[in-house]
Amino acid sequence: MPAIRGVDSKKKTRRHTRDFDQIHEDLHNKRHLEQFHETQAPEELPAFGDFYCIQCAKFYESDANYKAHLKAKPHKRRVKALKEEPYSQKEAEAAAGYGTPLVSKKKKEDVEDSMVVEE
Repeated sequence: MPAIRGVDSKKKTRRHTRDFDQIHEDLHNKRHLEQFHETQAPEELPAFGDFYCIQCAKFYESDANYKAHLKAKPHKRRVKALKEEPYSQKEAEAAAGYGTPLVSKKKKEDVEDSMVVEE
């Protein structure tokens, strides 16, 4: 029997924005951002897609709304969060215990020093 969907379940998907790794790629690769914009028709976007915040992945109706958004706390929090480098697949696998663990340069030097056998 299928579940009955209420009003709250629709809100969650409606407010979903792009993930941090996608936005990070948009900031560093303009072609990635262009591919995202090509998937949406400009006629269906607010103000034909003229006012777009890359960091928050949102479109705005007017320049005034866009400028007010740039001064708001949610935008500033998002910019701060995007300053950190996203995790790579190797780091995620190492954290889960798959594959080889990542060894920092400092630890690697300590391991090499301990392996030297003095005669």
